[in-house]
Amino acid sequence: MRKHPFHLVDPSPWPMFTGFSTFVLTVGASMYMHSYQGGGIVLSLGLLMVLYSLFVWWRDVVREATFEGHHTTPVQLGLRYGMILFLLTEILLFLAFFWAFFHSSLAPTVEIGAIWPPKGIEVLNPWEIPFLNTVLLLSSGASVTWAHHAILAGNREQAIQGLALTIILAVIFTGFQAYEYMEAPFTIADGIYGSTFFMTTGLHGFHVIIGTLFLSVCLYRLINYHFTRQHHFGFEAAAWYWHMVDVVWLFLFVCIYYWGGA
Repeated sequence: MRKHPFHLVDPSPWPMFTGFSTFVLTVGASMYMHSYQGGGIVLSLGLLMVLYSLFVWWRDVVREATFEGHHTTPVQLGLRYGMILFLLTEILLFLAFFWAFFHSSLAPTVEIGAIWPPKGIEVLNPWEIPFLNTVLLLSSGASVTWAHHAILAGNREQAIQGLALTIILAVIFTGFQAYEYMEAPFTIADGIYGSTFFMTTGLHGFHVIIGTLFLSVCLYRLINYHFTRQHHFGFEAAAWYWHMVDVVWLFLFVCIYYWGGA
């Protein structure tokens, strides 16, 4: 009989399998980018392994939380602290890319014409697709907050509607960003401007995709009655992550699209 409210996690193969999967994915990506024979196959295999490991590991956590009752109040508190620390590391990651951008833009060297944007670079208009994406992402932040308040109020139907709307807006955002990349008058190979632009916005786009998957899992769980007023940390974690994505995009829009292209 357990005499404490904490959860001692059972031994699991998924951490080791996930580590091996990411190793295969990294090797495959390196082989593919250097045009090695079979690089695409190794890359695809690594991606499938990573997706599978995420699915089974997430499945076990959902089972522990929803059906086995292991996520007690102290356990949820620990998970909240863990999520906050994770988001802090994500913010610091973005800070590194912003640092690279401002390092080059505030004191442009003679090699790029001593001006910013560098000579020969045709920048994007911030008031077209970037501004539209800003509206879409801020609207998705409002709709995920609507879904959260609906869960707290016990209104399951409105929670599903708000979360579904958030996912739809996220998919539209990703589509517009992909279109922007295809139509951009510069590439990642166009010097420091192209590399900082695509690395920073691409990293954010990757986070949008991960957040969309996170919210989609929450929608599935919400439809299947996994969340209650008192027990819905899985959704809270997804909402925190999504709000972080929103805030980072605001800095991206102001610093890189607007100020960086002025």
